[in-house]
Amino acid sequence: MTSDAVVIIPTYNEKENIELIIRAVFELPKTFNILIVDDGSPDGTADIVRGLQGEFKDALFMVERSGKLGLGTAYIKGFQWAMEHGYEYVIEMDADFSHNPKDLTRLYDACALDGADLAIGSRYV
Repeated sequence: MTSDAVVIIPTYNEKENIELIIRAVFELPKTFNILIVDDGSPDGTADIVRGLQGEFKDALFMVERSGKLGLGTAYIKGFQWAMEHGYEYVIEMDADFSHNPKDLTRLYDACALDGADLAIGSRYV
């Protein structure tokens, strides 16, 4: 583990966005690990992630599921994985840039530096 925080990104047919979102997270000043939870994307999303894992060794992880099992269960699977791997901070975000990766640092800081138990970033609030 290279970070105390992991960003869970569920995917289904995100080949157009996945490399861009991964690179955007890894370019942040704060070091985050990333867990991709892919629901058997037929467009090759998982293949792109596998190709990037060599570049981001020990920081980019993936759980591949057998089919489209849903967003909620993807997050649950990701949270279970994060707990099993001892992460202190767990952040969820979408792959389509509907969440701004630059906000990850603010969410992390709210918990790690300011002592919040929970930080929520929502485009609706």
